[in-house]
Amino acid sequence: MKEIKAIISAYDKIDKSTTRAALATVVRVEGSSYRRTGARMLVMDDGVWVGGISGGCLEGDALKRARLAIAKSEPSLITYDTTEDDAYQIGVGLGCNGIIDVLFTPLQFQNKNNPIEVLKSCLSANRQTHILITITGLEGEWTSVKAGDVIQYDRPQSLEVFGDTHLEKQLQEKIIRQIEDSKSMPQQIELADGRRLSVFIEILLPEIHLVLMGHQYDIYPLARIAREVGCRITMVSNPSKVNSKLSDTVDAVFGYDQLKDIHIDQYTAIVLMSHDYKTDKTNLPKALQTEAFYVGMLGPRVRSERIFRELADEGQSISDENMERIYAPAGLDIGALSPEEIALSILAEIRAIFSKREGGFLRLRQTVIHERN
Repeated sequence: MKEIKAIISAYDKIDKSTTRAALATVVRVEGSSYRRTGARMLVMDDGVWVGGISGGCLEGDALKRARLAIAKSEPSLITYDTTEDDAYQIGVGLGCNGIIDVLFTPLQFQNKNNPIEVLKSCLSANRQTHILITITGLEGEWTSVKAGDVIQYDRPQSLEVFGDTHLEKQLQEKIIRQIEDSKSMPQQIELADGRRLSVFIEILLPEIHLVLMGHQYDIYPLARIAREVGCRITMVSNPSKVNSKLSDTVDAVFGYDQLKDIHIDQYTAIVLMSHDYKTDKTNLPKALQTEAFYVGMLGPRVRSERIFRELADEGQSISDENMERIYAPAGLDIGALSPEEIALSILAEIRAIFSKREGGFLRLRQTVIHERN
């Protein structure tokens, strides 16, 4: 999401009377690749670009391809194959052993449904999962759609643009399966009349919303690191104790009595870090009343266990289901000592839980790092 925001910001600053641009999007990955599907790169015809489709090895050629798409005013789908021992293949020798399809789409600024305008509409909407269908290839005669079009799906009627009920039914089934798996991937549909449609169905989740409850100095490195990785950050504290410099790092500041006014959804992580026993004890039940997928608490295990016992004695027993959401002590076991290291530990744990991962050593992982198509 951070990359998308950076691309939108750059797009809005383009002098559209003198500059042309294209968007490069990774729409298929087979095997291993540094970036996955959905990675984007905005390229201007003056050679400036924002974002990236690889670790830097493909960007040079992508710049040329994007400018060619701009010159021709038509999209193109380029395959980068790093599995072949071919001296003429871009990316050979990288050792990635992957195949990457990149769609280069020239941007028509006057078209309010161009790919970046669609992304802007997603970000301006409420925090929700967005489904984007990018047409990457067409075979046969198509009158209502063309390669490079992006369709924002929110109901079955969104697919009526294709003008074929059989195709719409097939595509709807694939979308439902991908929503259930929260997985973006390419799809192909071949119709009885010989026409073929290739699309990239992207499940675009909101950014992680990090709610930090406290005001001590260790909240600042956590907010800074979270900002760097693209989280939305809300601080909950006594407003009179908040350092004014924090306003450049967090998106909002609320008082403890305003917790109910914060939009906390299933993509939200809450960290109780007031360093005050009574405050954390008071706020824990409130945090558990929200949809937050993660509730972390600083401090040793004995401290949190004491809070659990006292709440139970007071008639506020924590259910087994809610216990699954509590991470106390918060953070991965990396031997963190300083506030910055502790912040890294906590944020890494939040990312692991959000991604449904264990947070262990990659060298001990028995399967591939990312699921493959």
